Amino acid sequence: MALKLDGKKLALEIEDRLRQGIADELSVAGRPPGLAVIRVGDDPASGVYVSNKKKACERIGVASLGCHLPKGASSETVIKEIQSLNSNPLVDGILLQLPLPSGLDEGILLQTIDPDKDADGLHSCNLGKLLKGEKGSRSCTPAGVMALLACNNLSVESKRVVVIGRSILVGKPMALMLQSANATVTVAHSKTNNLPELTKEADLLVVAAGKPKMIGPEYIRPGSVVVDIGIHRIQSSFSSGDGSKQQLCGDVCYDEVEPIVSAITPVPGGVGPMTVAMLLVNTVNSWKNHCGLSLDLEDLFP
Repeated sequence: MALKLDGKKLALEIEDRLRQGIADELSVAGRPPGLAVIRVGDDPASGVYVSNKKKACERIGVASLGCHLPKGASSETVIKEIQSLNSNPLVDGILLQLPLPSGLDEGILLQTIDPDKDADGLHSCNLGKLLKGEKGSRSCTPAGVMALLACNNLSVESKRVVVIGRSILVGKPMALMLQSANATVTVAHSKTNNLPELTKEADLLVVAAGKPKMIGPEYIRPGSVVVDIGIHRIQSSFSSGDGSKQQLCGDVCYDEVEPIVSAITPVPGGVGPMTVAMLLVNTVNSWKNHCGLSLDLEDLFP
């Protein structure tokens, strides 16, 4: 039976550490850390994600200072809101919830965020620091993957790794973090030929393809480690506890792949909770820097 890489458990452990760190330093700082999540429009999935982030903030003592703008909000309106948060001394982290409604350019808006308050690690300045191996906010999802591997004593040094996906959000920073940890990394994508031949050579396969149940046993080398970053809601042949006929799944066919690998992330409960945990880590670390605190979180940054 494969080792289940339990992101939910590790995320709670990180939250406990952050909660204690905030409590210990609160009297010195004079204020709690502040995270502002900007949501634009009414995408249902975004609503769930923002709610989960707010609850996580409440659990550890981070103030939620974000806003919800209407679907028709202009780029100028969003930029004005970001600039207001940039200058707000109570805000340590800013996150622009993606995806945005059509008509808004996420690239321009992300660059408006103060790099020192970039809680999602997606500003060009912070991506550049990742590339150069310098300290800075790290992209939350790949940073969460690295923490999950390290916690389970799964070293990537000298390992052959294939990352499926090349987005700025996940694939590219994931590859950079793995390379920094001395893995030999290949990035695959929609134009890659003979993908199963490539992935079957991998000691570690990281899947961020964005396609439900794309990866089956024919893509897997027996005994390898599989990290599934995808999450999708699909129709199911049976009703769930709430009466709906939908279920969550990843990019990997979990039930078919799990028997042949050494370790695998479940969906849900794998990478997802770690993404939120690393968002909190970025925010609390920024608070530490803004307030001149001694709180040490360096081991949580890849």
